Amino acid sequence: MPKKVAPLTDSQIKQAKPKDKEYKMSDGDGLYLRVRANGTKDWILRYKAPFVGKRCDMSLGVYPKTTLANARNQRADAHELLSQNIDPKEHKAHFMLEQKKLKSVTLESMINDWLKVKRTKVSADHAIDIERSLNAHIIPLIGPRPITELQNMELIEVLRPIEAAGKLETVKRLCQRINEIMIYCVNIGVLNANSFAGVSKAFQTPAEKHLPTITPAELPLLLQNINRASIKIITRCLIEWQLHTMVRPSEAAAARWEEIDFNRNLWVIPAARMKVKNEHLVPLTPQTLYLLDFIKPISGHREFLFPADRNPNTHTNTQTANMALKRMGYHKKLVAHGLRSLASTTLNEQGFDGDVIEACLAHIDSNTVRKAYNRTDYLERRRKLMCWWSQHIEDASRGSIALSNGSKNLKLVNN
Repeated sequence: MPKKVAPLTDSQIKQAKPKDKEYKMSDGDGLYLRVRANGTKDWILRYKAPFVGKRCDMSLGVYPKTTLANARNQRADAHELLSQNIDPKEHKAHFMLEQKKLKSVTLESMINDWLKVKRTKVSADHAIDIERSLNAHIIPLIGPRPITELQNMELIEVLRPIEAAGKLETVKRLCQRINEIMIYCVNIGVLNANSFAGVSKAFQTPAEKHLPTITPAELPLLLQNINRASIKIITRCLIEWQLHTMVRPSEAAAARWEEIDFNRNLWVIPAARMKVKNEHLVPLTPQTLYLLDFIKPISGHREFLFPADRNPNTHTNTQTANMALKRMGYHKKLVAHGLRSLASTTLNEQGFDGDVIEACLAHIDSNTVRKAYNRTDYLERRRKLMCWWSQHIEDASRGSIALSNGSKNLKLVNN
């Protein structure tokens, strides 16, 4: 029967004096206080390694930083591991290694990893915008911080000056992006929880802003102004193409000839170019087909429908239409994206099916259950709707000349 050892007391530990050689004082169950010749006192746990039965010594810390109570707690934890055939020394070494790895995982490194995934889910322009905002506001200040040590106040201190400058939309977007990054870290096992989940509540909420657009009644005047504007042919074609097809500015500007299916009268926009990362089919109307015929001598031999002026091997800038509208006097009244709102408002007022309109706009149903069961793309119904919309635009252009109405008396300003 093993000899019963009386537990140590704090008084005994404090009074233990160094000797010529180090010696040990037992607290029982393998816990020892080692007193070295230089006066240092440290804790040792002696145990038999699982399976091999080899005697091992495990350091538990130096006294008095590691107290008697703390040493006993560590002994209890070690015995719990041993009861599961886990070597506590190896377990501790593994834990320390993992902690060291986690400290090397910085916010910046996680941002870079997350961006690789994010780029596959958003348009190239949107990905650039996200990366630019994080590089400007987040990475220089807290990018080097270990992701596991980041505190809410650190992020709040970074965002407060932006809020004070009145850039509430920027704060909102940065909070959203940081939250996505933290959720990504949780999903890959770097973090146990997203501690920034409610950080946006610490800031003012920006007033909701809608992109500037015009009313359906103002469409004839818009077409008249487009016709009279001193803009390049390609720019005018781009604006009309976007108006007829109801696509986003970036999708229109980067349109490729290879995407045009003349056999089926469809513009097939690949998923990689769509905001929602789903292939989008745009029915081509007589007006849009005429527009393609019109620009074919200009860009038919090139990759893009709307080539850039300085480098025709690339597409025109996604802001080209916006800048043209601004020069036409529509500053803060209409942006290129607002042409989609104009189409949506008109079509809804005319009583077209809302689901068909949303399909034309390539909007994703927010109701995930309904989305799962409603897989139709309404192609034939959209074709009829698009034909009505194109004809409506042509009718609105009477008295002016729209490029897509096929007028034989078409006159253009090319400069």
